[in-house]
Amino acid sequence: MNRKEFRDLASPAAAREAIDSLSLEGGVERVPLEAARGRVLVARLDAELDVPGFDRASLDGYALRARDTFGADEADPARLELVGEVHAGATPDVALESGTAAEISTGAVMPDGADAMVPVERTDTDADGDDVLIRTSVAPGDNVMFAGADVAAGERALGPGTTITPRDIGLLSALGIDEVPVRAKPRVGIVSTGDELVRPGEDLHSERGEIYDVNSYTVAAGVEDAGGEAVLYPHAGDDQDEMERILREAADECDLVLSSGSTSASAVDVIYRVIEERGELLLHGVSIKPGKPMLIGRLNDSAYVGLPGYPVSAMMVFRTFVAPAIREAAGVPEPASATVSGRLAQQERHEQGRHRLMPVGLVKDGDGEMLVYPVDKGSGATTSLADADGVVEVGPETDYLEEGEPVTVTLFSPDVRPPTLFGVGEDDPTFSRVLDRLENPRYLSVGTRPGLRRLRDGVPDVAVAAGPLERDFEGATELDGWEREWGLVVRAGNPDEIDGLEDLVDRDLRFVNRTTDSGLRSSLGAAVAEFAAERGTDRHEIVDAVDGFDLGLRAHESPARKVIAGDADAGLGLRETADRLDLGFVSLGEQPVRVLANADRTAKEGVRELEAALSDASTAERAPDRSA
Repeated sequence: MNRKEFRDLASPAAAREAIDSLSLEGGVERVPLEAARGRVLVARLDAELDVPGFDRASLDGYALRARDTFGADEADPARLELVGEVHAGATPDVALESGTAAEISTGAVMPDGADAMVPVERTDTDADGDDVLIRTSVAPGDNVMFAGADVAAGERALGPGTTITPRDIGLLSALGIDEVPVRAKPRVGIVSTGDELVRPGEDLHSERGEIYDVNSYTVAAGVEDAGGEAVLYPHAGDDQDEMERILREAADECDLVLSSGSTSASAVDVIYRVIEERGELLLHGVSIKPGKPMLIGRLNDSAYVGLPGYPVSAMMVFRTFVAPAIREAAGVPEPASATVSGRLAQQERHEQGRHRLMPVGLVKDGDGEMLVYPVDKGSGATTSLADADGVVEVGPETDYLEEGEPVTVTLFSPDVRPPTLFGVGEDDPTFSRVLDRLENPRYLSVGTRPGLRRLRDGVPDVAVAAGPLERDFEGATELDGWEREWGLVVRAGNPDEIDGLEDLVDRDLRFVNRTTDSGLRSSLGAAVAEFAAERGTDRHEIVDAVDGFDLGLRAHESPARKVIAGDADAGLGLRETADRLDLGFVSLGEQPVRVLANADRTAKEGVRELEAALSDASTAERAPDRSA
């Protein structure tokens, strides 16, 4: 199969023009009132009756003729004869003449002859209840809502283009309208491709390189948020015939088809061939990062956009190019633009020649100024967007941004707020429980060494470090610290009878380590050096003798998971992890954990709240029960 080459990449402006040339509109439909919230009217609605349709009392009290109260006050009340009662929802069976009044309920129809009413608080009744004393004077119309006072028959109620709110539904209800004409939501078919994808809820076989399908659900949520109707189609693999079948089915049933994956220039990515053969390919490849392998075209009578396979690339392209087109087709206004200005926390280099959409996070420094830091774990990392607050757009002519350079962040939504506390460092169960006590923290588990490096660069508020530190960390204030037990996580019951490092060295056992960024790895390194000294040998000989010592996993539970799966006999981990997963544990010692704060931010409210939460955490909460 010939390889498709990217040649002349289209500009972002050309990509927008190509999408604008496609028809995404879904037409008009009538929906019941209970389903109308958030929909967009396509025609003016006029009132066909007065609201209210009768003169009604605004309060509980007495209906009367206003002129009978002229001159009345507390000292000289007007005495009127009570001739009946009028209740809400009932037709009045009395008519008032001069000198008479009727008791009336809020919302009740004003009886004939009455032109005003007096609230009960300004009245008294005589002892036998035949008369009412009116202790104030009123004018005609006082405390009465006349017919049509809210909406008059023939009046314009709502106009075309109105996005129906709960308030509008109240108005339509009052007018007796039970069905409204609205712009039909564009139906957007979503197709994920790739043999490696598995839908959430299904069995995942990591040994075959399978991963859960992220894009179908994130893109569907984006479609709904933009005002479209998302339709998920069965997962398509990399077989061209099956891919074509599903794409054509989606095109027959939807106004727009979105696929993710199989859009790049590799020999196995074949979607562009389907579009070329069965439709019209308008564009393949955009000069933007992330998102270069983007397709725009037509398939049957439907619009088509092919998103990249990596989640970050897919969502950035969707948000930038596709969501605005869906909103326009649905008649949904663009969301309020929310931007924040700040200073870049660190230098950032770029690939010159491509427009870049850079996910970023926000944090305030000790002086309350906004810092902006890149959040980019690669296009394949789903947390790059989850950990970000917005996007900084970098033009193709820029190859680097200096630290401290002013930038403008376009927030993902107007209600985005910077975290009250931004921390980085070691993944520690105790610290995670402390974070649960805070209102809006953000914590990135990057490991001890990267965490300390970022703290030294002045980006986060705090860093959590575990294990022996190579030097005292200048510019930081220690907020708190504790000990955690570390060692080897083994199978339940320890069937291999592993006692310590010597078993890993002397026996044929499979071991799974942590990455060099981890504090656990540092403690293990110190233990290996001590063990080598005891044996009178070189540390590297000990390391070489351990099967799997160089296999390092980032997450603190990952080695234990390997033991559970039977892929390892022992893994580096914590006693707390072993206890929680019902595994065995071989202790290698206690490890210090320290929470270090940026010295310039100890007065920051979020840091003070963290310090208080650390102080308030009880011994039982901070150290799990090991007696079980």
